[in-house]
Amino acid sequence: MHAPPPGLTYPFPAPPPAGGLIEVAGGILWFRLSLPFLLDHVNLYVIEDGDGWTLIDTGLGDRASQRAWAGLLAGALKGRPLKRIIVTHFHPDHVGCAGWLLERFDVPLYMSATEYLLSLNMHLDPGALEADHYRRFYRNHGLDEATTQSVVTKGHEYLRIVSGLPKTFRRLVAGDVLTIGGRQFDVLTGGGHSPEQIMLLNRADKILFAADQVLAKISPNVSVAAVDPAGDPLGIYLRSLAALRTTVPDDVLVLPGHQLPFVGLRARASQLQRHHELRCAAVAAACRAAPRSAAELIPFIFERALDAHQMGFAFSEVLAHVNYMLRRGELTVVAGADPIERVIAT
Repeated sequence: MHAPPPGLTYPFPAPPPAGGLIEVAGGILWFRLSLPFLLDHVNLYVIEDGDGWTLIDTGLGDRASQRAWAGLLAGALKGRPLKRIIVTHFHPDHVGCAGWLLERFDVPLYMSATEYLLSLNMHLDPGALEADHYRRFYRNHGLDEATTQSVVTKGHEYLRIVSGLPKTFRRLVAGDVLTIGGRQFDVLTGGGHSPEQIMLLNRADKILFAADQVLAKISPNVSVAAVDPAGDPLGIYLRSLAALRTTVPDDVLVLPGHQLPFVGLRARASQLQRHHELRCAAVAAACRAAPRSAAELIPFIFERALDAHQMGFAFSEVLAHVNYMLRRGELTVVAGADPIERVIAT
């Protein structure tokens, strides 16, 4: 889904330059930090908040991001201190530099409880993902040993690119109202991409900080976690999209965690729903021909070549579609001669 989707408009056709900012609404500035991944950037935002800034998301905690932050704080953001940091979810490109920034600004960190505790657990016990039951989860769904090894050591990678969290935080809960610089923001949460991702909606100025829940040109990764092997993140994600379509005005300016800001929330939510329906249809077609494991289904969904890093994400996303379809009765597990779980279309 990389072509420009129809039904969306882009008020800002180009991103801010490196080290620069764009004012997307009065007192709200957008800037980017680079990422060393296929998705090569993350969008960050600051909101004027009295004599300082409220920051939404932080970028990675690696040296390159820290250097970029040092330049911003001495340059484009100079003169106003950070007054608080809001982190939308626990993924390292959003929470990674929080600890580094909090060492420089004695300010509160706002997160949902689930996202804070997940990040804290990963930071304190990065080797936990290498436990035998995690390995069995991947191997039992047909993933090869080399890719399994890559996936289960992600905890160590997380530790390298997340600079830590404070011992206390301020909890954000769906239904809260947060006042920032005279504006009131309704706190929304959404699952699927991460368990309790924070979004902020200002109805008066028609602004939605959407984090990674709704992106303009790609679907966020929706993956089954090994700690919840029978979980249904895709079902949760689709319910979140339905809620956004019905509760958020269609003419809001969507400020996402990646790619360009856009207007056309309901059209995009419908496109994302259709995208996952088509993936389910591809899974069903493959499983009518023969029983397939989640790993064996990957080429039917991802036609391009994948490296080990991408393969882990692809596997977990395919399994999200399998689990969703199992719950809906569209697939059935079949026993085979080996311990690998395979499914057929019903």
